[in-house]
Amino acid sequence: MTETFDTEKTRASAWFRELRDQIVASFEALEDSHSNGPLADAAPGRFDVTETKRTSEDGSDAGGGLMSVMRGGRVFEKIGVNVSTVYGTLGERAQMAMAARKGIPGMKDDPRFWASGISLVAHMQNPHCPAVHMNTRMFWTPHAWWFGGGSDLNPCIEYAEDTAHFHATQKSHLDPHGEAHYPRLKEWADEYFYVPHRGRARGVGGIFMDDHNTGDWEKDFALTQDIGRAFLPAFVPLVEKRRVQDWSDADKDAQLIHRGLYAEYNLVYDRGTKFGLETGHDANAVLMSLPPLAKWV
Repeated sequence: MTETFDTEKTRASAWFRELRDQIVASFEALEDSHSNGPLADAAPGRFDVTETKRTSEDGSDAGGGLMSVMRGGRVFEKIGVNVSTVYGTLGERAQMAMAARKGIPGMKDDPRFWASGISLVAHMQNPHCPAVHMNTRMFWTPHAWWFGGGSDLNPCIEYAEDTAHFHATQKSHLDPHGEAHYPRLKEWADEYFYVPHRGRARGVGGIFMDDHNTGDWEKDFALTQDIGRAFLPAFVPLVEKRRVQDWSDADKDAQLIHRGLYAEYNLVYDRGTKFGLETGHDANAVLMSLPPLAKWV
């Protein structure tokens, strides 16, 4: 049995909320500063914030969070930034969907759980701006605890220098925790974000981990925090550089087709989507990652 971890849970939940606030402020600032290029004459976008609630089968409180969604901005066509802290008991299907770790000893007899995290997906107006995904989370049961998450870049029009910047920024945030982390998490992302039925990667990769527990909570939490801290400096400069570029109908078409691939992955393979739906979390919050428009040919 693990400890109740009440202090650790509180700290992790507060960090995910703090990171959420930083990202929301940064992205609204990107909307405000977009004064040149396509859609610069449109109104800057703002996040609509909705409180989400989750209830157990007996109607008791089971946690919730904040769903923040911006639609129709001049830089972001649709972006969702969700933060949640949920708890309760896990059914068998949810236990299978929750993580790479399967068959935790004692879970069938005592299926209590607690989970907190931040999840973000951004779909951009300009096809030259890459879509992006980021999430970090902590999971606790009476029998085990772990961290997971990462971020990955999903351009429909790839620029090699943008890919290099995204990866280099993540590496610089991970290396202080040990230089073995970045190559391992990069390889994990390449494997995790692969779309088997299409025989290709979802994007140009990034970093990803699941089931991370070295036995040192402070050390693992610090790594998880730096995965989150890497996100804005890895992504924002790419948006600032590409949002001013003109695009063609062919560019937009390529973007919509690529979004179809993204939707397929999230609905068929993504663990977070499966876990959220299996545990009764707000379906709109779980599925906020889906693009506003997509195309299949």
